Amino acid sequence: MQVLRDIAALRRAVPAGTVAFVPTMGNLHAGHGSLIRIARQHGARVAVSIFVNRLQFLPGEDFERYPRTFERDCALLESEGVEFLFAPDEKVLYPEPQTLVVKAGVLGEELEGRFRPGFFDGVATVVLKLLNCVQPRVAVFGKKDYQQLAVVRALARQLDLPVAIEAGETVREPDGLAMSSRNSYLSRAERAEAPRLYRVLREVAAGRASAAQAGETLAGAGWKADYVEVRRRGDLRAPQPGETGLVVLAAARLGQTRLIDNVEF
Repeated sequence: MQVLRDIAALRRAVPAGTVAFVPTMGNLHAGHGSLIRIARQHGARVAVSIFVNRLQFLPGEDFERYPRTFERDCALLESEGVEFLFAPDEKVLYPEPQTLVVKAGVLGEELEGRFRPGFFDGVATVVLKLLNCVQPRVAVFGKKDYQQLAVVRALARQLDLPVAIEAGETVREPDGLAMSSRNSYLSRAERAEAPRLYRVLREVAAGRASAAQAGETLAGAGWKADYVEVRRRGDLRAPQPGETGLVVLAAARLGQTRLIDNVEF
């Protein structure tokens, strides 16, 4: 695996339009491995990036303490046969103040955007920069970050980017908890409680509970829910009665850790 630290070296090693790409913030787990294997289905060679993007962290969030496990990440990537790792320093991607940012629009203002204003502008900006650097044929994003996937698809579609966006299903622990780099923040007791989020979303998807009832269930178990809402899969707008092709999305805080999840139905 070639580890590439700057854009010039990346472009010398990776001709435009030749790889499938998985962008990450590191602290990799089996969910990332699943995305890499999907990428392999779409390209003979796979590139992965590791970059903790300051632009998508709000003041007071966990940018400084976000887990950075580079050596372990490299071992996982090599075990998956990844050919290229782009691991730039912050000064490489942001050599000057990033005064020009991509606005995620209305899609980025809903759900997560209500509680993390500007978050998706930071996501859209760094994704566009990474796609410009790597210039892949295909890029793979996980459904666990459902709204992020929708924003990235809109970015590629509306800006006519020459890249296909593929989605990977959420990978879960045996008890149903969605794999996430932030799960490491949970205490033992919180880790035992955390699968409740997936269970209540499945109840909504099965029609056995409303989104409001799911929020009440979480609150009764000590969670602080930001939202539990049913939306249309395609555009994340509120559905009309009788519509199908839906997804229930939630974000809730368990102790000091904020978890997100979703279930399609």
